[in-house]
Amino acid sequence: MTMLSRVAERLYWTTRYLERAEDTARLIAAYNHLIMDLPRGNEPGWDILVRILDAEAQFYTRFRVPSEQNVLRFLIADGDSPSSIPHALRWARENVRTTRDVLPEDTWELVNELHLYAEEAAERSVGRRQRQQYLEEVVNRCQLINGLLASTLPRDHAYRFLKLGQLLERCDMTTRLIDVGVRELLGRDPHSLALQPPLWSALLQSLSALGAYRRMIAPVVDAEQAITFVFREPCLPRSVDFCLRGIREEIRPLHEPQAALAVVERARRKLARLNVEQMSPTQLQRYIDQFQGLLGELHAALSETWFRVRPQ
Repeated sequence: MTMLSRVAERLYWTTRYLERAEDTARLIAAYNHLIMDLPRGNEPGWDILVRILDAEAQFYTRFRVPSEQNVLRFLIADGDSPSSIPHALRWARENVRTTRDVLPEDTWELVNELHLYAEEAAERSVGRRQRQQYLEEVVNRCQLINGLLASTLPRDHAYRFLKLGQLLERCDMTTRLIDVGVRELLGRDPHSLALQPPLWSALLQSLSALGAYRRMIAPVVDAEQAITFVFREPCLPRSVDFCLRGIREEIRPLHEPQAALAVVERARRKLARLNVEQMSPTQLQRYIDQFQGLLGELHAALSETWFRVRPQ
């Protein structure tokens, strides 16, 4: 099967943006639940969400104070913010609009309806009363679209580029969450150690991994075990290991996959060397920063190999 590079790129970004919207909604919902459960004065600030999404520069050009309302407005209602849910869904919609001929017929309708819902309901969902309903609706509709793509698309190049976008975005979000978790939680006052299980539980919840952790590891969440779990558990769909193996399988059938596969293998070798128990928080932060650099290299390799038009 042959495919235009611009079509491949738009399919790749379709699922990156859909995954970004879903992951952001999950993150906000999990943190919202956490804030309600922790004693007042012991919770991290709302700006932790901005740091996870690496959006501090963008946030502070719009707002002075990282209050609950400002952060939620930035992530839920600000369509001009690249980190917001409406922004991600607008660009997912635009990419679907230009690739409708290679997607299932219902894809456009579902993505367009989700985009319209996110824009219409965003402003009134900043407040606590309707926030959770909005976030759950975004997650459920994203899953509906992913289910449609997974159950109806032939396993051809169109499907492969959709999966590459989804898996790379998911892998990126997982590493971002753990990076900020390490910075914020492992360095907290020793007197607040009792708060670490609920804090790490919230991070796992934002990855839809809390139930799996409790079933496979232990009922009480331990920081080191949680980090190892979301990085190296081969059966967890949102783990780094699972995503890298999926990326490798989707790359292999493509034309000239050598450059991208080389980056994937470097990332997998680095993942195999992860030993959380023997790392200090500083060493772990450095490790995650280096790993995120590899994910950036992987995106660059995908772009260079399949998305750029080469001269004849």
